[in-house]
Amino acid sequence: MNIHFIAIGGSAMHALAIALHKKGFKISGSDDAIFEPSKTALQNCGILPEEFGWFPEKITSDLDAVILGMHARKDNPELLKAQELGVKIYSYPEFIFEQSKTKTRVVIGGSHGKTTITSMILHVMHYHNRDVDYLVGAQLEGLENTIQLNDDNDFIVIEGDEYLSSPIDRRPKFHLYEPNIALLSGIAWDHINVFPTYENYVEQFNIFVDKIVNGGILVYNEEDAELKTIVENSTNPIRKHPYQTPEYYIEDGETILVTPEGDMPLEVFGKHNVSNLAGAKWVCQHMGIDEEDFYEAISTFKGASKRLQKIKESGDFIAFKDFAHSPSKVKASVKAVKEQFQDKKVIACLELHTFSSLNESFIAEYKNSLDAADKAIVFYSSEAVAHKKLDPISAEAIKSAFGREDLSIITETSDLEKHLKTSNFDNSVLLFMSSGNYGGIDLEQFVTEL
Repeated sequence: MNIHFIAIGGSAMHALAIALHKKGFKISGSDDAIFEPSKTALQNCGILPEEFGWFPEKITSDLDAVILGMHARKDNPELLKAQELGVKIYSYPEFIFEQSKTKTRVVIGGSHGKTTITSMILHVMHYHNRDVDYLVGAQLEGLENTIQLNDDNDFIVIEGDEYLSSPIDRRPKFHLYEPNIALLSGIAWDHINVFPTYENYVEQFNIFVDKIVNGGILVYNEEDAELKTIVENSTNPIRKHPYQTPEYYIEDGETILVTPEGDMPLEVFGKHNVSNLAGAKWVCQHMGIDEEDFYEAISTFKGASKRLQKIKESGDFIAFKDFAHSPSKVKASVKAVKEQFQDKKVIACLELHTFSSLNESFIAEYKNSLDAADKAIVFYSSEAVAHKKLDPISAEAIKSAFGREDLSIITETSDLEKHLKTSNFDNSVLLFMSSGNYGGIDLEQFVTEL
């Protein structure tokens, strides 16, 4: 097939382009900017656009399809040309569904834990040499790309994002996959720019449950009251399997899971990750992995990239970076670190970077999310606020929203660096949380200098 990508540089889009290139498809693409690691990955495959920008002349009737990324706009000149010529236009999730119609589709959804649970399942499959197709939001050890599509595989494991599919398809991505096996980890309001009310956001999960194929399987976290209500009220004729956080304890800084096979040390930590593990076990069992084999494999799982990822350990100082940015994720990560390192001072640094987190009408959702930290810092760039065309938020409003009068509020990257460089990190854990990059700080290099 001859396929053109509009906005090829996105994290998911570039990975799909590479996966299709490896399948033998003829791939072209455009974007107005492409950053690392997408740029080098595309270049290594020989499909990096020669120049940045939008070029309608790339859109011809010879194309079998165009895949449209969320980064593009409705008036994108390449999109308009494709519409004019009548070329088939897919959103990213639409195309994934087309490629997996004959497979057993395993879709992992929820406001938090999607990437980790998907990663756990893929780790177990890879450990036991079970080849499956997949789509995951983080790079995993042992897997070349974040997407694999192979005509010979029976299963595809998909991380089901609830964000919109494309500029011209306003359906959440996970509505398009029609899973045979699904998992929902929990519901916590996010994406206020798309789902302006909590009720509107919750409704997307109702729809997702209804999209599971007749006779399919839903694994769900029954500790989440909202989710439990949705599942129990659903009339979709599916099998429903609840899970809960299994028993575990912490000994000498190590998380120990209590299993029928005996007490088992884990490489990951935190109640949310132990809960994620329980959900992943159910899914793996439905994919043909027995319980004993699951535990053997999961004991070696070190975590997904940027999910409580250790970036430095020196003496009694440890630093982590975490993709946490929504209130529920932030609270879970801070609590996990404090629980794991009870004898250390926990310094939590959160960057407000997304549209929701920088919106004064949403920020109250962060109430008490940093309470488990001994010291808490909130960083946001005034440029990010201006770029998103939002009103500035006062330091007083942020302190009130988080419920911490001792909160340090910093709005310049240089001031954050100075603040941290003059801090005492004896017997401490430093936790960076963000979906951004703190105004361009190389965190690994920075903590090495600390």
